[in-house]
Amino acid sequence: MRAPMPHPAADRGSAAIALTVSAAVVMLLAIALIGAVAAISGQEASACTAQPAASSAAAAIPAAYLAGYKEAGAAYGIPWTVLAGIGTVESGNGQSNLPGVHSGTNAFGAAGPMQFGVGGAAGDTWGGAPVHPASEHTGGYGIDGDHDGVVDVYDPGDAIPSAASFLQAHGAPGNMQAALFAYNHSSAYVTQVLDWAARYAAGGAQAISAASSPLCQQAALGPLPAGTAGKVIAYAEAQIGKPYLWGGTGPGAFDCSGLTMMAYRAAGTGIPRTSQQQWAFGKQIPASQVKPGDLVFFAGSDGTMSAPGHVGIVIAGHDMMIAAPTTGQTVTRQSFAGSADLVGFTSP
Repeated sequence: MRAPMPHPAADRGSAAIALTVSAAVVMLLAIALIGAVAAISGQEASACTAQPAASSAAAAIPAAYLAGYKEAGAAYGIPWTVLAGIGTVESGNGQSNLPGVHSGTNAFGAAGPMQFGVGGAAGDTWGGAPVHPASEHTGGYGIDGDHDGVVDVYDPGDAIPSAASFLQAHGAPGNMQAALFAYNHSSAYVTQVLDWAARYAAGGAQAISAASSPLCQQAALGPLPAGTAGKVIAYAEAQIGKPYLWGGTGPGAFDCSGLTMMAYRAAGTGIPRTSQQQWAFGKQIPASQVKPGDLVFFAGSDGTMSAPGHVGIVIAGHDMMIAAPTTGQTVTRQSFAGSADLVGFTSP
């Protein structure tokens, strides 16, 4: 992967994917979640890992790469189009002649068609030398995907399944945004990859959105624990001081909606992933009825008054909350009294 791209400091953390989902679709997902957060059927689980059909745009992908994306996608339960999006952004699906794609590294220490870090600023996510025997257990994400006895960062037969393995280890398919952000710490990168993924899917954005739907996100996290609503605040309090991370759902870092989702999950209640979805999902209540544990929403820098981009957990009175504010800050208690962009409150 390439060195991290600059992160917009104004982002207040809805972790909204670049794929635009209509309000109607968001509401349908929320309705589906209401009846299915506690368990997920076999049919629903299959839908979460279903592979998209290829669009005409996918014909531009070299045949060997296309086959590799589809094989790795099926093996790891990740939409193959997302892997193709990474390959397109990183190396033009192996067709780029830039440094590091076929030999050596780029200026940041990334190598191969999927641009894994092998040293330098990019770190060493591959593990070991760029090309090493499969018998060497390095602890990195590089694997011998084509079973030829060699782990080769320049070989798409190894690099593509290694990328799929990395994404799976970082939350995909249930939290695709966070997994992609871990791959390259840039919200712009996540946007770019998902845009290509939508182009390669016959059904566009909706064809690859199932794995990142609220239902599938909850399924990927496993069974909900037993508990009471009072655990919402207790969980949030325990996260105070932890850093903000766009797409983060803990345990070490959070964005705003990742914090609220995980706090409610700790209390035994499943809610959707993003602030926009959470706003559509919860029962909207007037300020006079707000109580600790309810959610408070704001337009935020990446949202609007009808699709809020920031959310916090009310903790006392009607003007204090716990929230993950923005890049460079930490989970904290803060007042929202007088906030000009306050949208409203919900009781999930």
